[in-house]
Amino acid sequence: MPQILTPELVVLDADLGADKEAVIRALAARAAGTDRVVDGDGLAAAVLDREALTPTGMGAGIAIPHCKSAAVREPSLAFARLQPPVDFGAPDGPADLVFMIMAPDGAAETHLAVLSRLAGSLIDERFTDALRSASSPAEVVALVEDVVADRDEADAAPVAEGARSIVAVTACPTGIAHTYMAADALKAAAERAGVRIAVETQGSAGTKRLDPAVIAAADAVVFAVDVDVRERGRFAGKPYVQVPVKRGIDAADALIQEALGHADDPNGPRIAGSASAEATPAPSAGNLGGTVKRALLTGVSYMIPFVAGGGLLIALGFLLGGFRITEVAGDVIIQNTLWNLPDGGLGQYLGAVLFSIGAASMGFLVPALAGYIAYAIADRPGIAPGFVAGAVAGTMDAGFIGGLVGGLLAGLAAWWIGTWRVPTWLRGLMPVVIIPLLASIFASGLMVMLLGGPIAALMAGLTAWLSSLTGTGAVLLGLLLGTMMAFDLGGPINKVAYGFAVAGLGAGSPENPSPWLIMAAVMAAGMVPPLGMALASTLDRRLFTPVEQENGKAAWLLGASFISEGAIPFAATDPLRVIPAAILGSAATGAISMAAGVTSQAPHGGFFVFFAIGNLLMFTIAIAVGTVITALAVIALKRWARRTPVAQEAEPALVAA
Repeated sequence: MPQILTPELVVLDADLGADKEAVIRALAARAAGTDRVVDGDGLAAAVLDREALTPTGMGAGIAIPHCKSAAVREPSLAFARLQPPVDFGAPDGPADLVFMIMAPDGAAETHLAVLSRLAGSLIDERFTDALRSASSPAEVVALVEDVVADRDEADAAPVAEGARSIVAVTACPTGIAHTYMAADALKAAAERAGVRIAVETQGSAGTKRLDPAVIAAADAVVFAVDVDVRERGRFAGKPYVQVPVKRGIDAADALIQEALGHADDPNGPRIAGSASAEATPAPSAGNLGGTVKRALLTGVSYMIPFVAGGGLLIALGFLLGGFRITEVAGDVIIQNTLWNLPDGGLGQYLGAVLFSIGAASMGFLVPALAGYIAYAIADRPGIAPGFVAGAVAGTMDAGFIGGLVGGLLAGLAAWWIGTWRVPTWLRGLMPVVIIPLLASIFASGLMVMLLGGPIAALMAGLTAWLSSLTGTGAVLLGLLLGTMMAFDLGGPINKVAYGFAVAGLGAGSPENPSPWLIMAAVMAAGMVPPLGMALASTLDRRLFTPVEQENGKAAWLLGASFISEGAIPFAATDPLRVIPAAILGSAATGAISMAAGVTSQAPHGGFFVFFAIGNLLMFTIAIAVGTVITALAVIALKRWARRTPVAQEAEPALVAA
């Protein structure tokens, strides 16, 4: 078993300060005196940032401040028995027992499992009483080692045959402490109630998925989570209750009874599924922005396969059939076969076939975007009204923006209708008839009668403006797109730029190459960050850790394939130097690409879709220039820009984003 607590990290009956910040800084400074922590200030800042999300006072005089941070070298604990106690935000008063859990960003599952067992043990009064009576640091260490070694992690409590059953999922943002404490609290509450329970902890120590048969047999579900439940659809149709993870610790008994009450109520909330009313959590004022962002990113991620395949097929169609294939593809397919080739021969025929398939795939772009935005908000009942709203947006020439608006309207309408309380006999019709019908009428009706025209006018104006860009205007657009592509390396801002480019790709033509110009600038700029990190780690290996050097080797291929996320391992450990350097290089590449008139008919693939790139030489030069700029900039910053604890603390935030 990995040793996570040592006597030098134990403080007994000490006054570490008047508030929790002082206590956290004192424990961080103590940890920095060992070889387990590389930066005490960075560790303290990471713990305080986590504390700002949710207070870690757990009640009964216990607090568990914790974090994942690059300031930590080895998963560890620091323990303090405070005199006097200090307020950590628990509703029942201050804490005298403080466990500070410290995990590195890339902690191994075995270490995290040990930390999770400790966190779960803190609800055991026998363990906490022993900590309060311990007479020496060595005794505290022995108590901790015993409890993490002997802890029983069985999924279900031993209860009578025929008892009712519940399944639960617990998860918190860091996945270290609250996740496992909530799981243990729910298990204990279920045992007291004589209820079978199986808990899935979606935490840092990995996820042990619940058996589908156990889920199927469960009477109800408890979600004690502060983040999205992974694969929520597994629980479709089940009565459920969803609360923040801390309530799973503080009010476990009440949650068990509430879940069973929903199971007994035919009109109680149900998780969206094939034969149940929609019951996704309401988008409240506090999380509306996050809900919308997740929905938009979901729509874009589901849309990309249609665009990627369709765009490449169209590009191959142009390659084989020439640029006039757009005018003749339909006639060629209808009037010819492999045994009756057109005048243009086999190339023209195959080009027409590929172009037609690609155009059909691209035709799903806006409906898929809208459909899966609605799905992200309302689950499966939102898909049909979302696709319909997207199709209507296409009919109205409202394009990409129309798809976004239509998807949001359809999703919100489907969610709201799904909250209606209806008779039992009607519930089975809700997700398959009532919700799609009414949500489609609402969202698509608004698009046709009110919103489609103005959005179409906006899109037409935007298209005309982009088509008119030349010279300085095009260069500035390239700078902006390049900056966005490097800003968060696959995050929301990167996806906005990429979604903007791929949404217009189908409208490109030899007469209107602006969408192809934008696509080329976005793709070239997105290739620069990983290529720049690969070059930098090759030119000056001493500035990079052995792990980063290995990541640099992989980044050559990732960058060449247009996978911007290849730079994330570098940005995660040093964001304030890597991100600015990447932005400089990507912005330069985007500007050069636009100025040189480089085009791309393919939405993805990097150098591997060379046949779809117009002016391949300048495409390569633009990427090479940006790569060199990024590499030299990051080397200069690593050599001469002093790294501060604040910069180091920014790392977990970047990864979480």
